[in-house]
Amino acid sequence: MSMSFEQYMSDMVQPMRDELTSIGCVELRTAEEVEQQLPAAKGTALVVVNSVCGCAAGQCRPGVRKALEHEVTPDHLFTVFAGQDKEATAKAREYFAPFPPSSPSIALMKDGELVHFIERHSVEDRSAEDIAADLKAAFDRFCR
Repeated sequence: MSMSFEQYMSDMVQPMRDELTSIGCVELRTAEEVEQQLPAAKGTALVVVNSVCGCAAGQCRPGVRKALEHEVTPDHLFTVFAGQDKEATAKAREYFAPFPPSSPSIALMKDGELVHFIERHSVEDRSAEDIAADLKAAFDRFCR
């Protein structure tokens, strides 16, 4: 029995999903889940746009993990997976205006409004430690 391309991709990206869900991020896999969760998230919400790219693996996900070790963290943690859960990702990106779509990226929202955003170009040229420091400063500013 051969494996379909979709199953192969699903098996390949599962560890990338697990890297965020294992630290408490709730996956939003449909546009409906995004619509139910993001506007209703009272307080602060971190939304990580996950990706299969190297900068997601080397900088973005490790940076988020390090940031969440901080004493101040968001009330809610969410993730969408670009290129995998396309409708969910497109719906989440509607909340990130005026920023153009990019992945990976990280949004911090407060009561449904975007207050801090890290675009791909601010991920790929920085270390996980730099991204964590950026997020910790945003947590200190918006999550208290």
